[in-house]
Amino acid sequence: MKVRVHVSLKPGVLDPQGRAVHHALEGLGFSGIEDVRVGRLIELDVADGTSDEALDEMCRKLLANTVIENYRIEKAA
Repeated sequence: MKVRVHVSLKPGVLDPQGRAVHHALEGLGFSGIEDVRVGRLIELDVADGTSDEALDEMCRKLLANTVIENYRIEKAA
């Protein structure tokens, strides 16, 4: 089973990568960019019987820093 984990910084957490991308876009002449937040996508190929609880535990223990990040688990159809 294919699983995607989307990880992003929580609102209010400073995002230096996002600021760098924002600055670069403006430097390239793009206007109207109000904010940029950079996250990551983790793709897993897991056994069909892997439970939602196990996936959640993987995220909490390793894939996301839950102090400053949110995550969303998406099972590919």
